[in-house]
Formats: sequence, C-alpha cells, structure tokens
Amino acid sequence: MTHSIHSIFAQEFLSEIKFRIFEEGLKRVVICLDQLSEDQIWWRPNDNSNAIGNQVLHLEGNLRQYIMHGVGRHDDVRNRDREFNFSQSDVHSKTSLQYLIEQLTRDINDILDHISPDDWMIKRNVQCYEFTVIGILIHVTEHLSYHVGQITYITKMLLDQQVGYYEGLDLG
Repeated sequence: MTHSIHSIFAQEFLSEIKFRIFEEGLKRVVICLDQLSEDQIWWRPNDNSNAIGNQVLHLEGNLRQYIMHGVGRHDDVRNRDREFNFSQSDVHSKTSLQYLIEQLTRDINDILDHISPDDWMIKRNVQCYEFTVIGILIHVTEHLSYHVGQITYITKMLLDQQVGYYEGLDLG
C-alpha cells in the first residue's frame, strides 16, 4: 500500500512539475517572444537590468545545468557569465532563442520521462549546492516562474497590452 501511494505521489508531482515548466513557464516565454521585435527582445532600461534575451539565455543555462546535469547526469557545460555579458556579435535572433527553448523542452522532457521514484531523494551537487532531485525540481520551477514574471512584465510594458496567456479561457 505504501509503495503505491509513493508511486502515485511521484507521478502526480512530476506531472505538476512538467506542467509548470512547459505549459506555464517555457510556453509563456515563447508567447512573449512571438509578440516582440528583435530590438525589443534585447532592450534594457539600464546597464544593471537584463534584456528578455538575457533572461531566455539565463533560463536555458539554468534548466540545462540543474535538470540535464543535476538530474540527468550530463556534463555541466554552462557558462553563466555569458548569459549576461556578451558582445553585440553574440546576440541571438528571436528565431534562435525560440529554437533554444524548443530544444531545451525536448531535452528536459526526455530527462523527466526517465526519473523513477527511487531517484527523488538522491542528493546531487549543482553549482555550489547540494540538492535532492525533488529539491532540484522545486528550485527550477520557482526560478523559472520568477524570470517568466519578469519577461511578462517587460513584454507588457513594451507593448502596452496584455500578453494573452488566458485568452479564450473562462477564469470565472
């Protein structure tokens, strides 16, 4: 009985994490990118703020490092500084940012599809931290949500309109 409860919990938890990452997170980033011009994606209000393009690169780096490396045990290839500091020749086009998100979605989904309930409590080192796999998934979800909020805010500010996440839905 206990094993089946744990298994049901693990399946439901993973389903919720995937929904938050793919449907509420990365899908919303793509919705914002679709509405913005190249210049708007790389606009920043000042030198201490990040453009939406920087945030996309940062999210891609973070999710790869935490899920691909931390959970999936792939090599850690992240260059965090480059997510924020690069020359104009390094600027990605809107199309290349969208492609990064599509590829990231496939890669992460593959890792998440292969997690077993036995993996949840395994401790893994990521950056200078030690997390359980559950801790990694919680961290990634809240970190993604934080930056999606920033991307949404900047998009609304630049366009002076709603982004359309809830169009056609009765939230009532």
